[in-house]
Amino acid sequence: MISAVTHRYQLRKGKYEPSEKRLDIGKQSSGVREATGEDAEADDEHLMVKKWTIPSALLLLCLPFLLPDHGRKLHANAEGDSDELADPPKIDEKLGAVPHGLSTDSDVAKREAESISKRSLRSDAEKFQFQAEVSRLMDIIINSLYSNKDIFLRELISNASDALDKIRFLSLTDKEILGEGNNTKLEMQIKLDKDKKILSIRDRGIGMTKEDLIKNLGTIAKSGTSAFVEKMQSSGDLNLIGQFGVGFYSVYLVADYVEVISKHNNDKQYVWESKADGAFAISEDTWNEPLGRGTEIRLHLREEAGEYLDQSKLKDLVKTYSEFINFPIHLWASKEVDVEAPADDESGDEDESSESITSEKGEEDTDKSEDENEKKPKTKIVKETTYEWELLNNVKAIWLRNPKEVTDEEYTKFYHSLAKDFGEEKPMTWNHFTAEGDVEFKAVLFVPPKAPHNLYESYYNTKRSNLKLYVRRVFISDEFDELLPKYLNFLKVSSCDYVEKSAEDDVKKGQYTKFWNNFGKSIKLGIIEDATNRNRLAKLLRFETTKSDGRLTSLDQYISRMKSDQKDILYITGTSREQLEKSPFLERLKKKNYEVIFFTDPIDEYLMQYLIDYEDKKFQNVSKEGLELGKDSKDKDLKESFKDLTKWWKGALAKDNVDNVKVSNRLDNTPCVVVASKYSWSANMERIMQSQTLSNAKQQAYMRGKRVLEINPRHPIIKELRERVMKDPEDESVKQTAKLIYQTALLESGFLVNDPKDFASRIYDSVKSSLNISSDATAKEEDDVEEGESQPDKREAKDEETISEVKDEH
Repeated sequence: MISAVTHRYQLRKGKYEPSEKRLDIGKQSSGVREATGEDAEADDEHLMVKKWTIPSALLLLCLPFLLPDHGRKLHANAEGDSDELADPPKIDEKLGAVPHGLSTDSDVAKREAESISKRSLRSDAEKFQFQAEVSRLMDIIINSLYSNKDIFLRELISNASDALDKIRFLSLTDKEILGEGNNTKLEMQIKLDKDKKILSIRDRGIGMTKEDLIKNLGTIAKSGTSAFVEKMQSSGDLNLIGQFGVGFYSVYLVADYVEVISKHNNDKQYVWESKADGAFAISEDTWNEPLGRGTEIRLHLREEAGEYLDQSKLKDLVKTYSEFINFPIHLWASKEVDVEAPADDESGDEDESSESITSEKGEEDTDKSEDENEKKPKTKIVKETTYEWELLNNVKAIWLRNPKEVTDEEYTKFYHSLAKDFGEEKPMTWNHFTAEGDVEFKAVLFVPPKAPHNLYESYYNTKRSNLKLYVRRVFISDEFDELLPKYLNFLKVSSCDYVEKSAEDDVKKGQYTKFWNNFGKSIKLGIIEDATNRNRLAKLLRFETTKSDGRLTSLDQYISRMKSDQKDILYITGTSREQLEKSPFLERLKKKNYEVIFFTDPIDEYLMQYLIDYEDKKFQNVSKEGLELGKDSKDKDLKESFKDLTKWWKGALAKDNVDNVKVSNRLDNTPCVVVASKYSWSANMERIMQSQTLSNAKQQAYMRGKRVLEINPRHPIIKELRERVMKDPEDESVKQTAKLIYQTALLESGFLVNDPKDFASRIYDSVKSSLNISSDATAKEEDDVEEGESQPDKREAKDEETISEVKDEH
């Protein structure tokens, strides 16, 4: 969450651009934002902000954009040279004005009913023509196809908050200005009238005089309208409306007739009304309830805007956009409660009959109870609809407070409310800070307690950001495609700083282990995607090794344990630690006390294509070519003594994509292994790519590369094979044995056999030989039995044989 508190910006599709002028804060009134021009000395500076690359290694999130002073008000036109309106409103004198309201109560009721029923301006009101720019603006709004019409409520609440802020500020020096009774309650109230399709929003802010209503709702500084229209034409995003001081007019997204009732301490109560048809009217209000002070805006909703008469919808909108407004927002909400009501005769009879069924024992007590019941009236519990003011924004904007004054319980409650996480788990940690510079803001960032189940689904096809920008406690945007890297999409409101700190201190109650288990994949994605911060993110990597005893370790810890003669960081990839611990590639390494990293996540194969080195140490996959374990004086002699075998074997495997056969320095108890070439796929990567739905066989063949068969010169099988080859290199049985050994090594090394049927046949031939079964022996077929014939009963045959034997004995 980011709350901007100083600089100015304009929002467009998640991007912020410097505004051209300063803002006029002092002329803000209730229910609307006043739009005025400033004099020729308006500040014309432009702030240029560099586009920051956000390090996933947990830098403080900073807005690379400029914010407007105190919210989203209109900027003055630098070309203007006076405070005069470009096109002041004109009074339509033909219609006449009735400055003192209506004469009788009956006339008042009649006029009010006429206005509401026909959506027409009161005939005796003082009529005005909208400024040309306002009419143009309204045409854009009314004819807009903009889907997010919800913003009207955000704008009205934001404006009401401004009006309340204004009166509160004035009350600091003049306590009498608030008046007494309900007028002292600085709050907002929302009411629904489903029958008349009216949504009303009332505040007890500073209110507007008649002159304010004409000036604020009938005219707009020309620069503000022009700038808004220009933005609309370029982006089509009506969400920008609040940035130009014209947010009030968003009411015409949902209403075809609007009334603004306002009372200022220095004037009478007036009603502003308009159908957005080029004119508006103002009347002295002698028929509505006296406001005391403040403004009430009544929206007569369009037919298609009926959803905004649903109190659940309004609650959701307030919680989405205005949850952290500093003033209470109440909704006149209905709810069902259980109440007692007189029971009807039927229910009374039923109760009486049920009570008459008693046991003989205690009959006197029962009679006494019935006598008492006769004296008391029969009642029942029924559901009844009641109305009361319901507070909608009870969560405070804690990011604006001093971190030292906020308790852990308050942080946890705030996180649950913001993240809509209603579980009992606390966030892992949080970071509450203030950033100062060209852009100043306050922020609270949280690490969620766990990862959502669908965190990485459609990772590259979805736009997801869980950071939220608030200006003056009003929600503005959660689109930060350029500000926040995609690999940090797990951050609901999360602190990168926390991650880096925890990476240096793994003993912090096991918190980093929990973080890694939930979000480690995101760190790996960051290493792949963020070249600038790749080395810093690599510090956050955690993995198991041949020496970690099941615990997670870091690259820095691994390097600290490296042998003095070890040049590279050794690792192996596979499906699980248990599988990798049995790998033949580790035999010699373990014997020589080298530590090897286990990478068991499928993304690790992609990760190691980008993580080439770390702290001047290269990475070496121990299942590929290039492994160096120091020189052995016997290696040269061994290679020479097995030269004939390796040459012969290479020729025998020419059709099996084997590039070379050589003596291995990595084996101990295994006869041989198949090693991938240095820049081709490992066996694990081949399996991953072959499982892809849209994989390309030709590309896979290219990336698979040549393979190398490494033999163990100390193993008896290899020694015996060499002797057989030296005796008769053309012996077909020796060739078949060599082929079988290769295919077995291929499987043990993690590769897939190209021809499983051929491999199985060689295994069965070997089994036949060990069982002294002729290689030509085949399965014997049973005699076919024609349909209708039956087999003689075995039991009967056995009985006949027994009888015959007995006869022979006699």
